[in-house]
Amino acid sequence: MLPRGLRMLNGDEFADTVRHGRRIGGPSLVLHVRRLPDDPSVHVGFVVSKAVGNAVTRNRVKRRLRHLAAARVSAPSGSGCGPSDPLPAGSRVVVRALPAAAGQPDRLGAEFERAWARAGRSLAS
Repeated sequence: MLPRGLRMLNGDEFADTVRHGRRIGGPSLVLHVRRLPDDPSVHVGFVVSKAVGNAVTRNRVKRRLRHLAAARVSAPSGSGCGPSDPLPAGSRVVVRALPAAAGQPDRLGAEFERAWARAGRSLAS
């Protein structure tokens, strides 16, 4: 589970990250990433629209994404389960699921890992 302190809960934070952040897309999800140097932690938010499916499907996709993000954010670097390309402190990430996320759940993990690594490299440069 992603701790509450690492989640984005404010709509203004979501809007700011989506509007002014970098976009990293894939077939089943899109990551919007923005760095705010004042904040010492990484915050992650999730958007799963009704286009993904009914409430049960949306919640299942969101749980999977939360689990994947928690492993990337909270694991220490070099532990084997943590990020190889960690996001810098002060990063905000909005993970937006696309309809394909519900249809191919086994591909969702690999795609999330690829997008997260690209986000880390993008913010580092």
